[in-house]
Amino acid sequence: MVDQIVELDPTYATVQPPAADVVVVGGGIMGLSTAWHLAVRGVRNIVVVERAELGSGSSAKPLGGVRANFSDPGNIELGRRSLEAFRRFPQQFGADIGFQQVGYLFLCRSAAEVADLEGATEVQNGLGVDSRMVSPREAAEINPLLDPAALTGASFSPGDGFAAPGAVVAAYAAASVALGVTILDRTQVVDVQRDAGGVESVTTNRGTIRTGAVVCCAGAWSARIGAMVGVDLPVTPVRRLIGLTRQRVVPYPTVPFTLDLSTTFYHHNYRNGLLLGISHQQEPGFAREFDYDWLPELNAAAGVCAPQLENPDLEGGWAGLYENTPDRNALIGEARELPGFFYATGFSGHGFLQGPAVGELVADLFLGRPSFLDPGHFSADRFSAAASGLHEVNII
Repeated sequence: MVDQIVELDPTYATVQPPAADVVVVGGGIMGLSTAWHLAVRGVRNIVVVERAELGSGSSAKPLGGVRANFSDPGNIELGRRSLEAFRRFPQQFGADIGFQQVGYLFLCRSAAEVADLEGATEVQNGLGVDSRMVSPREAAEINPLLDPAALTGASFSPGDGFAAPGAVVAAYAAASVALGVTILDRTQVVDVQRDAGGVESVTTNRGTIRTGAVVCCAGAWSARIGAMVGVDLPVTPVRRLIGLTRQRVVPYPTVPFTLDLSTTFYHHNYRNGLLLGISHQQEPGFAREFDYDWLPELNAAAGVCAPQLENPDLEGGWAGLYENTPDRNALIGEARELPGFFYATGFSGHGFLQGPAVGELVADLFLGRPSFLDPGHFSADRFSAAASGLHEVNII
């Protein structure tokens, strides 16, 4: 996986149309998956608006993990269905997305974490996911970079892995354009207008598009879009950093995407090196500059469960934005207070891996059709209810 921004083919560039049946705000994995799923269902006159380049927001800089290894049934189903889509990408889109089925390995270092993962594994198995609990010794056999003495257990899902986000974004973009979708890059939404009946239009730096429907897939910038029409989308941008080790003549052993629940340290293969990081504490904001200030925290975490990776020989890395919600779970739905305003945002680090399924779900919601999952589970309204929020164990 590499840090990729999708460069539009010159034939994609178009003049902004005066009207659309639906305007999708955001040209990352969510926006383009949604546009493609709408187009294959027969929706015409779809416009995707992206403020910079396609995939240049959170889709440019994730870990690339793809998995169904969650504890919440809704997240499991979104991950499972998306995994099926990722496996079909070469045949369906003619695109090599670099999918490597190396598995996911979640590490436990307490009895409480073991109990949580045992419960999650039972739910996953009930929904058809191939996952299992493993002992510390087996975890170290699966990933020889680990110290089994530091572990109390682990869960392993061999069908999971990682892929190249930039390749996925490019495939959805090309397929959408082939179906007649208009993609406008370097086009910023400056206002969304509403009337008594719902959405009325979207104004960009190029002019106004009359439309009765908007899908907000703006990632870390979604709260701003919602505020334009009085819709509360509680999404907060937070910087995360990823390090890349120097490429080795003798490569590291092939390991799963490995995550320690206690320290939040994670790593997986990157060509002949490793990609690694930690969910370090950052102040909210839109800063995306890369630095090495987080290395002491990374080294301390690596020293606990993977001492071979302490003080890694980094040759660089990148910084990107998490789009966090209060409970670190997605917002998917149609605004109760504004008909025609749909949203798919706030994925808090697992948006890329859920992108294919979420695009399908939003397209069905837009058309008023039954879908594979009831999106009410992910409604933004949950934060105004007495029992607000979802509980997801398998996230860092």
